[in-house]
Amino acid sequence: MLDALYADTLALLTAWRPPTTGAADALDRTLRLLRDGGPVAMTREHRPGHITASTLVLDSTGSRVLLCLHGRFRQWVQLGGHCEATDPTLAGAALREATEESGIDGLWLEPVPIDLDIHPVPCAGGSWHHDVRFAAIAPAEAVERVSAESVELGWFPPDALPEPLAGATEQLVAPALAAFRRSSLRPAP
Repeated sequence: MLDALYADTLALLTAWRPPTTGAADALDRTLRLLRDGGPVAMTREHRPGHITASTLVLDSTGSRVLLCLHGRFRQWVQLGGHCEATDPTLAGAALREATEESGIDGLWLEPVPIDLDIHPVPCAGGSWHHDVRFAAIAPAEAVERVSAESVELGWFPPDALPEPLAGATEQLVAPALAAFRRSSLRPAP
């Protein structure tokens, strides 16, 4: 199934139009990583770097974002993590991670990425995460539950994000809100 996840990720990113020059540079580097590494680049075992999937979750009104105080890094971040061989698609990996880490069932994920960021991480003895970022909306009645990976979860207005905030998390707010306003994040009634 890793081959299917790899093929989906390669197709998704090849068709994706990055919103910023920084994301365009990250896209070029990530496509090179995928082509050079093959399906193993989807796993944390790939030492030069690997694909991860994360999600910025908005509440049903688009007035708050859900962030996680990460247990190891002690910074507020969007939800996300490593792909699993059983994930059918990259968007599916992002949705699985967001659901696991938030404890919220019924998240609705925008299937088109809103950003791509590459950053160093200590996993596998030092590596790089090529993090493909999505946006999702929580159902109106959503109640979050802290997972084993987080110390705390919290809803925050986009203009009052908590500290310490991971460096590239804030850049997700504007594109997630833009996707919400386009109504692409709202499920059909």
